Amino acid sequence: MKISTLLFWLGACSVAWAVDPVFVTSDPNGGWSEGGYYVHNNMWNSGKYSPCTSTLYATSHSNWHVVTRMNNKKSDGAVKTYPNVHRDYRSVPIESFDSLTSTFAERSPQVGIYNVAYDIWINGIAKPGCTEIMIWTENFKQVPGGKYVEDATFGEQTYKVYKRSSSGYIAFVAKTNFTSGTVNLLDIMKWTMAKGWLASTSTVDQICFGVEMVSTDDAEAKFEMTAFSIDGKLR
Repeated sequence: MKISTLLFWLGACSVAWAVDPVFVTSDPNGGWSEGGYYVHNNMWNSGKYSPCTSTLYATSHSNWHVVTRMNNKKSDGAVKTYPNVHRDYRSVPIESFDSLTSTFAERSPQVGIYNVAYDIWINGIAKPGCTEIMIWTENFKQVPGGKYVEDATFGEQTYKVYKRSSSGYIAFVAKTNFTSGTVNLLDIMKWTMAKGWLASTSTVDQICFGVEMVSTDDAEAKFEMTAFSIDGKLR
């Protein structure tokens, strides 16, 4: 083998090795901790639907993807999975942050029904008395819960705001989809507090970013996260 050919082969292999996943799971609750984050397959509502499959491949918390298959043949529009990356907080008061932003980049196949979104848990995680704030950065044929309240603009993005009166659920749905960028999470939380929807003593417990999936039109589809970070500074 010529030296030039050998060097080319070694270079090609090193690139392939570099992108090989460090963690792979098809477990409905499978997950992996890395760099202070947790990458989670999170097939939380898949048990009642078939087929509903999801395999997660991760090289880091900021570089992972899922290959998934599901459908909406029951026509109930139910979210079945929310593969995501998240960071847990120990009830840090919102008012203690000087800044709290997050940067992301993703690629989605634009098939079926889904939304790419932040899921922020305030005053607890999925328990009575807590509030769930969702920020939809990309929406493909999905319908948010609650009723439309008003539009709100943060930076360059304008969102349609939805709220459920009977539960602590608030959704900010981008009027124009964006697949990469930086979101000022603290501005959105403070806006929500100013509306009287959150108490001034409210705390942050978890910040997630992933894909709420309803359908892939009963065929395998790939959803990729190519960048993710949270930058928070306390006063």
